[in-house]
Amino acid sequence: MARVSNAKKRQGAKPASALSSTDTSTAAKRKAEDDRPVRVYADGIFDLFHFGHARALEQAKMLFPNTYLLVGCCNDELTYRYKGKTVMTQEERYESLRHCKLVNIYIHSFPVIYLSNDFCFRWVDEVIPDAPWVLTQEFIDKHQIDYVAHDALPYADTSGTANDVYEFVKKIGKFKETKRTDGVSTSDLIMRILKDYNQYVMRNLARGYSRKDLGVSYVKEKQLQVNMKINKLRETVKAHQEKLQTVAKTAGLNHEEWLANADRWVAGFLEKFEQHCHNMVYFL
Repeated sequence: MARVSNAKKRQGAKPASALSSTDTSTAAKRKAEDDRPVRVYADGIFDLFHFGHARALEQAKMLFPNTYLLVGCCNDELTYRYKGKTVMTQEERYESLRHCKLVNIYIHSFPVIYLSNDFCFRWVDEVIPDAPWVLTQEFIDKHQIDYVAHDALPYADTSGTANDVYEFVKKIGKFKETKRTDGVSTSDLIMRILKDYNQYVMRNLARGYSRKDLGVSYVKEKQLQVNMKINKLRETVKAHQEKLQTVAKTAGLNHEEWLANADRWVAGFLEKFEQHCHNMVYFL
């Protein structure tokens, strides 16, 4: 049997690095994919940005250990067409989202939202202005979106047939549900303002706003001013009543002391009155 020389054996053997180069490249690629943040997209109108919005974005951010949160916000033209007029302009709504940098602080076991640029936790990593009303595969591919986060309630799309705006995302398995915060919404906040409309108008009139600034008529302004004076008079009367009740209680508990004080008050008043009368006679 012919022998193979050691030289040939050494020549035919491949270095370990050459054998594992492909494997190393594949492993590095997998590691890079594992380390890549999961790109989660959340969208909305975000008018009168409130803690319900903040909690929804927090949930979206916390879906994965390493999440890059993109937040889409519809512009005014699209929002007016499909939902209605907003209080804040599109630029104001965009800026509210850009400044969603918060950290939870607990004071006496109660969570407090602390707004600060120092040592803060960024919830919103990127704001996408002019967001579409209905998501498409093209939009998902463009922004490399892995998942879409929103509450599970159906929202009407632009077809007018009451189709769910997130139906497509749910079908392709990219939808992640978040929970709504009960008791707060933009509509609720607007209803509170409308319910106490007169009080807010009176408050702003007292602060120096004109009726033109507030969009109220001349008659309405005068009515509200009369109401303001009546309310102020009621508060004054109520304050005097409370003082009288306090005096009456004091008199009941310390009758002798109250009588002595009352005598001094009367004597002081008479002295002042007499002095005032003398001054009037002198000037006459």
